[in-house]
Amino acid sequence: MNYNPSIYEINSRVWLKKLERDMGILSLGEIPDSYWNSLTEAGMDYVWLMGVWQTSESVIKKYCFENGLVKSYKRALKDWTEKDVIGSPFAVEEYKINSALGDRQSLIKLESALNKKGIKLILDFVPNHFSAESSLLKSNPEIFLSVNKEYFDNDPHTFYQPFKENQKYFAHGRDPFFPSWQDTAQVNFFSRQAREYLTNILLELTAVCDGVRCDMAMLALNNVFQNTWGGVLTKSGFEKPLTEFWKDAIEETKNKRADFLFIAEAYWDMEWDLQQLGFDYTYDKKLTDRLKSGNTRAVYEHLLADKEYQNKSLRFLENHDEERAVSALGKEKSKAAAVIISTILGMRFYYDGQFDGKKIKLPVQLGREPEEAAILGLPEFYNNLLKISSHEIFKQGEWKLLNPANSWGTNDTYKNILTWQWSLQTENRIVIVNYSDSISTCRVKLDLLGHQEEFVIKDILNDQTYTRSAEEVYHTGLFIELKPYQSHIFAY
Repeated sequence: MNYNPSIYEINSRVWLKKLERDMGILSLGEIPDSYWNSLTEAGMDYVWLMGVWQTSESVIKKYCFENGLVKSYKRALKDWTEKDVIGSPFAVEEYKINSALGDRQSLIKLESALNKKGIKLILDFVPNHFSAESSLLKSNPEIFLSVNKEYFDNDPHTFYQPFKENQKYFAHGRDPFFPSWQDTAQVNFFSRQAREYLTNILLELTAVCDGVRCDMAMLALNNVFQNTWGGVLTKSGFEKPLTEFWKDAIEETKNKRADFLFIAEAYWDMEWDLQQLGFDYTYDKKLTDRLKSGNTRAVYEHLLADKEYQNKSLRFLENHDEERAVSALGKEKSKAAAVIISTILGMRFYYDGQFDGKKIKLPVQLGREPEEAAILGLPEFYNNLLKISSHEIFKQGEWKLLNPANSWGTNDTYKNILTWQWSLQTENRIVIVNYSDSISTCRVKLDLLGHQEEFVIKDILNDQTYTRSAEEVYHTGLFIELKPYQSHIFAY
């Protein structure tokens, strides 16, 4: 049976600063239980508090004012000042709650408050790197990727000397397709001590949260790590481990707490591999990109994937890394895309501000966001959609992709329409989306064999009721005509 949970991401440091201004709340432990009622009513099963861990103040002046970042600050926050730059939450000093957010007890209190509402807490796990000036470089240097002076002299952008008083050199964290992240220090996944250290962090996190969102999870895979750092690893005498870090770490963590959830930020067609190593859910960036491109056929083909894979896919329109949905898609197209991601298999993901239609993508280094008014009608749309999609049938029902047929003659606009069915016992839902910029028609055949001739079907998304001939719907198909980016969600 499918579960298809929903998760809501909050940028913790920015969010708490706003709560401090508006409500006088100074720590995560002070947030009243009632604050979470709106998310409970929206059917959220998880809250991901992004950016709760302690970071290093010292890296901000060194690494957070390079030209590209400053340009992004100016675009997002016209009146930004240096005080607004608080550093990347993914350059973690250590896995203790950021002192600006509270203490360990604040986190435990928050988790308890959420759990009482039926919501579980997800926090960050950033395996690939720590802060470039983390105290761990002195206390646990063996977990990092170290190099000799020659590497540093030849490439001082990728490698660095964190402490001038000694001759130790380390690699900055990186993605092989981009320059290194200068505010980070690279973990060595071929080091036994590093694997043990990271696994122990996960084991400790089971006491303060219900799961982790694992940043850039594919970077920890043996082949990826070897391809990224091959020369350095060979020079240092490191060989590829016999097992994958994730398989070992997830198994050990779930042996301690079986319900602890693992979500992978994943790209490069490695989602299936990570699912096989134990991840409960993996990012579905490919669907996001196809929704942005507007290619209905590509979206349809994506939904033909094996159900086991889809059940473990995390569907999203936006997050802290992505352009805001309304900016990327426009209002109406973003609504159609929201209907899609909210009513298919897998985990449904929403980002704080999405329901209001926020347009500005905030760099993660900033601690303050600009004020934006909600887009007319969008909060009401999401309120209705989430009320519909949180119904048991969309959580526990059986999902089936349908094939819309030509409605008449040479009209091929049926190709613009996506449709699927959910069934649970005697209840059914039919989702129909015109994912195009033109009026489109189709027919959708429904199995109404034995149904009484007068077939009443209600569009619960738009509060309309229709009466049709059951025989016609069974043999010819339910006739559908939809304006650009409009949707039906039928109940019968």
